Amino acid sequence: MKKYNFLRVADSVITHTALIVVSLIFLFPCLWLILASFSKSGSIYTYKGFFPSGYSLDTFKTLFTDTAMYNYPQWFMNTLQIAVFSSLIGTFLVILTAYTMSRFQFKSRKKIMKGTLILGMFPSFMGMIAVYIIMTQFGLINNLWGVILIYSSSAPMGYLTQKGFFDTVPYSIDEAARIDGATNLQIFLKINLPLSQPMIVYTALTSFTFPWSDFILPKLLLKEKDLYTVAVGLMNLGETEFSRFAAGSVFIAVPIVILYFILIRYMIHGMTAGAVKG
Repeated sequence: MKKYNFLRVADSVITHTALIVVSLIFLFPCLWLILASFSKSGSIYTYKGFFPSGYSLDTFKTLFTDTAMYNYPQWFMNTLQIAVFSSLIGTFLVILTAYTMSRFQFKSRKKIMKGTLILGMFPSFMGMIAVYIIMTQFGLINNLWGVILIYSSSAPMGYLTQKGFFDTVPYSIDEAARIDGATNLQIFLKINLPLSQPMIVYTALTSFTFPWSDFILPKLLLKEKDLYTVAVGLMNLGETEFSRFAAGSVFIAVPIVILYFILIRYMIHGMTAGAVKG
């Protein structure tokens, strides 16, 4: 019994020590970036080791007031517009796709599911040349709605987690509603949709976070400086503007952190409920 208790304590100590070490490794870059955002000089060349030689709040003030060359407030609003509309449209399409795949049987259903799994193995940037050509033909270069269209239209490819959630809802509920005369639309809107609130929140949040921080697609489609997203704009800052880069990176992370803390219980429930075999 003593030997068992000793092994259990030793295992707990080793596990917690390893977790603390890993947490510190991941925490250090975040801490360094936060401290860099308060750099007084603004240049990375004045650092003493890893940390700035002096600290000041002027960087955050400059970030929002000095907009002649680097219009961070405009970039922030562009990013917010893209992320919000991509999340709304993408969530709508993903939920519809997942519900259809879960509740209806039709020809080629299994083939479509296998096809999406195979296509999901390839990185999205492989199709960027084709996306650019298509957007050029439709005149959607330098258009925020062109970026929103791409994010929204590609969102249903990730429907499998949502499908797994709908699979957990007993099909007998649908059958009972049909006996009472409910249509498919009524069953979806009045029965399944209210039950899927955690999954809707999870889908909306994940659909929001990707456009919020993505760099490749906005860089490809948005060429004018006033249309930049935050990710693209920060990457175009000069070498002497490192503290502004750090401040912009810290500020852009704040809304995501707040959303995660507010919606974390829905996130966990949505992920666990959808992680079943379809």
